[in-house]
This record gives sequence, structure tokens and C-alpha cells, in this order.
Amino acid sequence: MHGALPRGCAWSRVAGAVARNIRAGTYSPGTRLPAASALAVRFGVNRHTVRRAIAELAARGIVRVVQGSGTYVQEFALELMLGRRTRQSMSLKQAGLRGRLRVLDALPMCASVQVARALGMSPKQLVLRVQTLGVAGRHVLHVSERFFPLPRFAGLDQRVRTCGSITQALAELGVTDYVRRDSHISAALPSEHIAVLLRQAVRCPTLRVESVNEDLAHRPIEYAVAYFAGERVGLRVRADE
Repeated sequence: MHGALPRGCAWSRVAGAVARNIRAGTYSPGTRLPAASALAVRFGVNRHTVRRAIAELAARGIVRVVQGSGTYVQEFALELMLGRRTRQSMSLKQAGLRGRLRVLDALPMCASVQVARALGMSPKQLVLRVQTLGVAGRHVLHVSERFFPLPRFAGLDQRVRTCGSITQALAELGVTDYVRRDSHISAALPSEHIAVLLRQAVRCPTLRVESVNEDLAHRPIEYAVAYFAGERVGLRVRADE
């Protein structure tokens, strides 16, 4: 997750290791990290290197430094599940959060070759392109670009604007259940535009998820590319029945 930093840089290695510990739950949200001297001994570096690593983590919003008290893990960290019936609202609910999608932009357009292939359409057939921002409270989780076949899903964007949920909007259009056909997850540096929307630095990698959803008749209903804030959100892949 820290490929953008110099590979031989000691502070970047320490920052990466601490960030991984936080995501793994070794240091839970709200807890204080060990003192710089203890971390220096653990990683075999000097305290200046540790302080530089902590400054990097603070800049990324992973930790906060309280003068005279110590360094604390930021209270917000979230793990979302990916499975055949991926419903992020359920993951958020289990974490005690309420999520919502905000529609940033929507327009009909001719399908590109890539979109058409994913949706089982002929190139240049019309699709509805919807850009969304996924939020939970004041936290931004992901930015997505989604494509839906037209005319089947005409007006879906307006329904999402009203209800804040793709699942609910699909149900209102007759798709009461659907499954994830496949997902491809990779690490990617965000564009400047996506970094601004995610409220993170351009040099901080995101989790890029490319996916296709289909209805129970195996007809593709959505092709999406989502960028998750990699330092705030973890993804767990579950093998559903």
C-alpha cells in the first residue's frame, strides 16, 4: 500500500508496517501507539526515523498526535465485505454506521468497448453512467463510476438521489435481488480529482475495485469501477454460497 514511497526509505517502511498493524487490529482505533523510543527499538531505527514515519501517518489521517500525550490511532477505520451478495449498507450497519450514496453526475452515453463487454451489450448501445460518492457520516469511503443498461434502468439516478442506495433504486425498478458476478481488486494511485473527493493525498494508494453485478436471470445489470480510501477502508472477500 506504500509503493509510491522510496523503497529504500527507512521511515516509509516503518510507516507502512505501523499502518498494516492498524488495519490488522494490532492497534485499535482510539488507542495510543507505543512511544517513539519503543518503536525505534522494535524496527531497529532511530527516533528521528520513527517521528518522520508518524508525521507521514498523521498527514494521511491514520493517526493523530496530541502534544504532551502521545500518538493515537484515528477513531475511524472500517472493513467492508465483498461477496456474491455484496451490500455495503450491511457492513456499515454492523459497524454502527449509516451509509449513503451521493450522485455527483449522471448522463446517458454510448457504451465503450470495455463497458459493453462487461454488460454483454453491443458497443455504442446506450448506458446510464452514474458517478457516486459513498459516505458514512462525515467520512468519505469511495468514489464510483457505474454503468447501467438503457432503457431498462432509465431514471435510476434520480431514484438514487432520493434514497441514497443503489440496491433500493434497483428494487424500485424491479430488480429485487442481484449477485456479484466478479470483482477485481488492485492498488492504484488516484487521479488528482479522485484524491480531492476522497480527501486524501494523491500519493496515497486507493483500493480499486472493478465489478459486475447481475440479476438472478444472469443478466448483467451494473458494471462499476470504485476507488476506496485505502488507509481508511479495508476489504474482506467472502466466499458466499
